Amino acid sequence: MGSQRESDPEPHQPENSIPDEEAFDGIEEEDEEGLEPDEEDGEDEEEPESVSTEGGRIRRDQVKMESLFRRLSTERVPVRVHDVIIKGNDKTKDSLIESEVVELFKKANTVQQLLRAAGIANVRLQRLDIFESVNITLDAGPPELPGTANVIVEVSEVKNPLTGDLGIFTKPEARSWSLEGSLKLKNLFGYGDIWDGSVAYGWGQASEISTGVSLPKFRAWSMPLTARISLLSQDWLKFSSYKEQALGISLGLLSSGNHDISYNLSWRTLTDPSQMSSYTVRRQLGHNLLSGLKYRFRYDKRDSPMRPTQGHAFVSTTQIGGLFPDTRSLRFIRQEFDLRYAIPFGFYRAALNFGVSGGVLFPWGSGYLNSPSCLLDRFFMGGNTSPVCSLSGPISVLGFKARGFGPAERRRVVRENSSDQTFDDSGMDYIGGDLALTAFADFSFDLPLRVLRDAGIHGHVFACTGSLSKLTENAFRQLSYQKLRDSFRSSAGFGIIVPTKLFRMEVS
Repeated sequence: MGSQRESDPEPHQPENSIPDEEAFDGIEEEDEEGLEPDEEDGEDEEEPESVSTEGGRIRRDQVKMESLFRRLSTERVPVRVHDVIIKGNDKTKDSLIESEVVELFKKANTVQQLLRAAGIANVRLQRLDIFESVNITLDAGPPELPGTANVIVEVSEVKNPLTGDLGIFTKPEARSWSLEGSLKLKNLFGYGDIWDGSVAYGWGQASEISTGVSLPKFRAWSMPLTARISLLSQDWLKFSSYKEQALGISLGLLSSGNHDISYNLSWRTLTDPSQMSSYTVRRQLGHNLLSGLKYRFRYDKRDSPMRPTQGHAFVSTTQIGGLFPDTRSLRFIRQEFDLRYAIPFGFYRAALNFGVSGGVLFPWGSGYLNSPSCLLDRFFMGGNTSPVCSLSGPISVLGFKARGFGPAERRRVVRENSSDQTFDDSGMDYIGGDLALTAFADFSFDLPLRVLRDAGIHGHVFACTGSLSKLTENAFRQLSYQKLRDSFRSSAGFGIIVPTKLFRMEVS
């Protein structure tokens, strides 16, 4: 029986699957008695008798199928998978497809379980992103082995393995534009491997060149693996008086269900071409080495990531830096969490979304109490990132410009032909914090016009608050409840949201 794709409706009834010939035994005898042609009507006319015989056979087949469908829906029909047959893979290795589906089918003991396994196997193969179509057919096993079935997996590989994208993106809060392009080569060696390269050039802020590869399976390692090499350059002169360059490699070690583990090794350089940076920024200029292991747990049961109306989500990220035996290796522990909850109201698709998030960064090692945290690893807040959609920690507080939140220091000005240094009150460096807390509430609703509702355009009312504080260099000793409460900043507003297939546009 042909299994549908992930986007097609799930079949409720099998067509070609015949798990047990005994399912028809009682039906055949009853049909032969109840649907026997009338002997009194026109024995000498051959044509009416032929038509009557054909109609009786069709009715018998219909009764047989209806009986089989009733049995499959009400009883547990035992079946055992005899063989899994793979077709259509000219380039892809049989071992890759078998590793995704064989274990699923071997565990099935009933026809119902076999149908569910076929649906899961279809989704798994589609997620490899190397096939144009996947069809799974369930057929009867060999006649000498009653109660068995053969599974036929037929795939159609992508005709053009090379794809590319090109786009121009804007970040209004940072007043910057970026041109981004990428190329992707699929299944080069037949192991489901995907090779990609990307280039991003941003006017006035960031540029990046990277290349990577991902493997769904690697030898005995059953988890997908990813590797990526990147060269990143970011310009934060407008906000924090420094430029960052980083050359690194990242390895995805585990990605299973809700869990992800990755390792990152990068050599980072901070420079100040303006020679105007504040004291905190100036003393961290130079080179440092990041060698860190990151673990992420993600649980998202919301009905939509773009406009949640019910459900909840939780994300926890733990990063440990300093796993490389080098004096320039940064040693720190960074912990973040993010909690979201959506409550439906039952009218105009109205829903209340609220959430809290937090994060803490602290050095470890010799003299860690007196050591400052690295500027690049601190928490920064601000910008126009929606807190409803993002699950990336305590970074979003609407109503504040990019990095325009939290501790800041005045920049210095060095006058020509003078050794004196003065400070420019109009220039500030935002230096981030080690303890970050945010919370928000957002009430969304459909607009009264039908044309807007059909387009998904809706309104919302929101309120946000957040706090960013310093903990390192013994600053935690001076932190009190009163100071923490006074450090919170809040914003409130309303607006209209226009969703698209690629992003969510918000005017608030």
